[in-house]
Amino acid sequence: MLAAADALFATSDVPGDVTMDAIAAAAGVGKGTLFRAFGSRDGLLDTLWAAKITALREGVESGAPPFVAETPPLERLVAFLDEILTFKLENRHLIRARETRSGLLQSAHYKWMHGQTQALIEDAMGRSTASEALYTAHALLAALHIDLIEEMLASGLSLPAIRKEQGARVRTVIDGVRR
Repeated sequence: MLAAADALFATSDVPGDVTMDAIAAAAGVGKGTLFRAFGSRDGLLDTLWAAKITALREGVESGAPPFVAETPPLERLVAFLDEILTFKLENRHLIRARETRSGLLQSAHYKWMHGQTQALIEDAMGRSTASEALYTAHALLAALHIDLIEEMLASGLSLPAIRKEQGARVRTVIDGVRR
């Protein structure tokens, strides 16, 4: 079912329009089977997202390079946000389908990304209030919304340029809060 959904989202010009009926037909199951398995379309999207983000999560949580303790906190933050950018671009069809729906900020995946970002910000800042790190994490993740990334690419920014500017922005934000 997940493979059928992934294929439909990947080939759709408007992933937000892929229906549970279409997914059920492509998977050769009844629509009720999808709803029993995933609860909703967002549940299916979140399950598919979880399957795809597992490698990134494991790398971050296990302390694989560049997330080792010896790497300066600011550089771990830059690397983490770069990994999120890469993940979103590699899975843009799925991300576009999920980020256009309500409830994204309450999803387990966004909460994980936000929690990791907030913790890395707190480490990188050295001193900060919880509200500073909370807000800053949301602001930095907002810049990684798939529509914005795709607009930057369509406007002529290359992926290396986006990566460079993203890293510079993170450093500027953290340096500004440190002062």
